[in-house]
Amino acid sequence: MTLTASNPDVVGPRASLETHHEVEQFLFDEGELLDQWRLHEWLELFSTDAHYEVPTTDLPDGDPSKDLFLVHDDRFLLEQRVNSLLTRAAHAEYPHSVTRRLITNVQVREGAERQLHVRANFAVHRFRSGVADTYVGQYRHVIERDVDGGFVYLRRRCVLANDVLRPHGKVSILL
Repeated sequence: MTLTASNPDVVGPRASLETHHEVEQFLFDEGELLDQWRLHEWLELFSTDAHYEVPTTDLPDGDPSKDLFLVHDDRFLLEQRVNSLLTRAAHAEYPHSVTRRLITNVQVREGAERQLHVRANFAVHRFRSGVADTYVGQYRHVIERDVDGGFVYLRRRCVLANDVLRPHGKVSILL
């Protein structure tokens, strides 16, 4: 039996097992960078024209040119966000929260030229001041191979499954 993906972001034929494994390792390594707050290293995973997106919970397939997003950063704004998160000025994250993320159900499809379309489920657990928050959702990324054989993001989209953001109503960490 062959299953087909119903997600429009997962198109094209499945990537080879080798490529699939490399992409999984890329996602796991990236998660570790985020959990260790090595944000400048994490930022290097983005191409110069990349976008980091978190759509609203009521419009997960929204278009950032027409719809409101919780986050829609180009590379420049993402760099500003990283720099801010690493200073005392980011009161919601100083001192830094402890985060642990789980990444699972990774699917990789071939795209145009060197592009790969990646879908994976995530759970990010955030611990701060005796409170635990959990963000659950699905990654819908577009990546490509860089000149060194690794991967860089063209688009990193984090679609939250949480129907509301309680109790704080915001996302102060990088998903």
